[in-house]
Amino acid sequence: MPNKFSYEFVIIRVVPKVEREEFMNVGVIVFSKPKRYLAMKYELDAPRLKALSEDIDLDFLKEHLEAWNAICAGAPQGGAIGEQDQPYRFRWLAASRSTILQTSRVHPGLCTDLTAVLEDLFHRYVADSP
Repeated sequence: MPNKFSYEFVIIRVVPKVEREEFMNVGVIVFSKPKRYLAMKYELDAPRLKALSEDIDLDFLKEHLEAWNAICAGAPQGGAIGEQDQPYRFRWLAASRSTILQTSRVHPGLCTDLTAVLEDLFHRYVADSP
């Protein structure tokens, strides 16, 4: 497989009421150690989220997703986690948690264009998902 390199990804989920185990996909994080790439894309569909839970705090979600975005970028707003190397940051973001923001298990892949993969995964699992 010439010119292809490995990557990993997780789907970001909002779980408004953890005890009900209902969730909505809101974003994707893509990581490639060989290419030193870590990026995410997300979108909050307010009407759909409100349908899952009328009292969901969209500002809270956006604030936390922006913090995750800063961690991906290694920006100062990412705090102590944002200062770590990319593999550590990805593993921290992909770790299992029982909060309103969760991620799927880690999935592997091979590609030649990480930006295209991020866009494709976003449209496949978030933007175009039912």
